[in-house]
Amino acid sequence: MFEIRDNTIYQRTYQQLTPKIVNRRHPNQLPMNQSGDNKFIPMTSIESGHGKEVKKGVYYYTNQIVNIIMIGDPEQGDWVLIDAGMPHSGKKLIDAAEKRFGEGTKPSAILLTHGHFDHVGSIVHLLDRWEVPVYAHPLEFPFLTGQQSYPEPDPTVEGGMLAKISSIYPNEPINIQERLLPLPEDGTVPGLPDWKWIHAPGHSPGQVAFFRESDRTLLSADAFVTVRQDSLYKVLLQKEEVNGPPRYLTTDWQAAWDTVRRLELLNPELVISGHGQYMHGAELASGLKKLSEDFSRIAVPDHGKYVVKSKNP
Repeated sequence: MFEIRDNTIYQRTYQQLTPKIVNRRHPNQLPMNQSGDNKFIPMTSIESGHGKEVKKGVYYYTNQIVNIIMIGDPEQGDWVLIDAGMPHSGKKLIDAAEKRFGEGTKPSAILLTHGHFDHVGSIVHLLDRWEVPVYAHPLEFPFLTGQQSYPEPDPTVEGGMLAKISSIYPNEPINIQERLLPLPEDGTVPGLPDWKWIHAPGHSPGQVAFFRESDRTLLSADAFVTVRQDSLYKVLLQKEEVNGPPRYLTTDWQAAWDTVRRLELLNPELVISGHGQYMHGAELASGLKKLSEDFSRIAVPDHGKYVVKSKNP
């Protein structure tokens, strides 16, 4: 049976890991590189190449099937990038940023929700151009410093076509150690004083979401998404629905459910997820409540190598 876990375990883990990570940095690091299996993935959606400002200074751009987020006022020029898109998309992301903030712009920092291929696929290209710091949760560091591959995607998992072909998705680590820093332990967000970060594990060990309490705007990463991400048809058309994390890459369904419960308790007014269109208001609230209460049926697949099927309490 699923039970809400004590979140202090994540805080203790953070305290244990951070000093080791900072102390490991040294001047003779290996050069930055994308993963050894980094390759163009031929997937798209009708929203690819389009961006939307959903709140003043909160803008998201769809890169094939994933959202990157730019937070900042174009009139002032200071901004932060959240996530780094699909493989071989660096030029498109730079062009999108310059269209929004002006030629020659660069963010003050890049924040990573997690290190899966569709969220870091072009980060080395961006860092070669911008030379800015990157912040992530310490539990993601092994996958971002060349030390450890993610578990392989599961093409046997119950789901649609995008799950069945998931064996082609990259899972090897990248190395951006020379630019990588841990998110502040106190939950503050570099470059974004009105926001806080929230540990959101399940889909990946160190996944984080971002929340602005003043207007209850949530950037949920892949903790939950607003499209059924394993369905080719629904991804292509970006059909809106509150759904669980992508099935083919989620390895800890207990933690994933716990994360959804905690995010639902924030009562977000608007969400931008890692995949799908933004949602807000009553439709978001009802969809997220339903997912939280019936997570096992809606989100957890009936079979797959990372699945231990349980019932919600």
